[in-house]
Amino acid sequence: MTDRFRASRRGLLTLGTAAVAGTAAGTLTACGSDADAPTEAPAMVAFGGARQAGIATAQQDRLAFAAYDLTVDGTPAQNRDALRELLKTWTAAARAMCEGKPVPGENKLGTAPPADTGEAFGSKPANLTVTIGFGPSLFDQRFGLAAKRPAALADLPKFAGENLDTENSNGDIAIQACSDDPMVAFHAIRNLARLGRGTVVMRWSQLGFGRAASTSAKQETPRNLFGFKDGTRNIHDAKTMDRWVFVGADTDQKWMRDGSYLVARKIRMRIEAWDRDFLTDQQNVFGRHKYTGAPLTGGSEFDKPNFAAKNPDGSPTIPVGAHMRLAARENNGGVQILRRAYNYTDGMIASSGELDAGLFFLCYQRDPRSQFVALQRKLSAHDALNEYITHVGSGLYACPGGVGDHEYWGQSLLAD
Repeated sequence: MTDRFRASRRGLLTLGTAAVAGTAAGTLTACGSDADAPTEAPAMVAFGGARQAGIATAQQDRLAFAAYDLTVDGTPAQNRDALRELLKTWTAAARAMCEGKPVPGENKLGTAPPADTGEAFGSKPANLTVTIGFGPSLFDQRFGLAAKRPAALADLPKFAGENLDTENSNGDIAIQACSDDPMVAFHAIRNLARLGRGTVVMRWSQLGFGRAASTSAKQETPRNLFGFKDGTRNIHDAKTMDRWVFVGADTDQKWMRDGSYLVARKIRMRIEAWDRDFLTDQQNVFGRHKYTGAPLTGGSEFDKPNFAAKNPDGSPTIPVGAHMRLAARENNGGVQILRRAYNYTDGMIASSGELDAGLFFLCYQRDPRSQFVALQRKLSAHDALNEYITHVGSGLYACPGGVGDHEYWGQSLLAD
């Protein structure tokens, strides 16, 4: 048995995978009578549409992320058929869960496992979104899809200072489930893993708490585990989304029109070392005041930073290695990305006794080569923040456009 699939089985156990259940295409009510259902309208995000939900959607508070490897071993045509059936089943389940319904199937038959694992029965969707992406490895010889691999889905290069765990990186398919209720997000990932058993195994997963970005101007800027406001200058408006986030008509692969490319990076923070650093040093690392979020050049959080400003001694007010200076669009030819980051904690690092915690960085863009890769090359080489962080996990995924009422994820990709 390879380490890859041993890790995958651990991932399945971590999310509490149950036995395989039936996957009928219809929907049904949860266990209990209609009188038990809440009367108020639930917080719900539409599942269908030209673009997938969970990208430009106002960011929810909780994340459950998982990447899967396919275990098919037939001919390319047979493997595509298996993938097609998986995606049909997953789409029906995700649609139902986003509507606050159980996974399609039978839940009251005593002689078979329930179709839905049940931990979210009675829960509202809490703005659940389920977003899918396809990794570069999906386009190898197994499925005969090499000709449909977008040029923008080029493997990420190695960056300075990273220490990636191969068992917590990559994957054929990624699922991002976001909700304001952690149980609802977990439920989505758990049930897709269960429904896919026999066709996919989980490669790696991550739970996120406390959003570390805002994707709506109506949301207050949250803080990361270093205590700083994170993502103050994130993309909020539709026009900028169209320019920098969503794939347009110029794509080399029509199936990616209205889609986006997701980069996932697990970034471990050296919290104990950070907590011993002076406030002035912390602020110089980020280029912002810790408590107000304002740039070091003054004003309030959303004031434009003055990168030309100097201290009395002639040094830049915002230091040359400040994270803010290096990442700013003014200093990168206008390039922007859409952040959807979350804080995470995975307990303790046994070898050191330190907290195993950090930032699960998710970002969307229309071309990672000229956006994430260009920015990260610069940051990995010069960012003062590198003293306190290490990139330990990574993944790149092509997230296709949305689905209509009778469509399934990846339908245009798999069209003959």
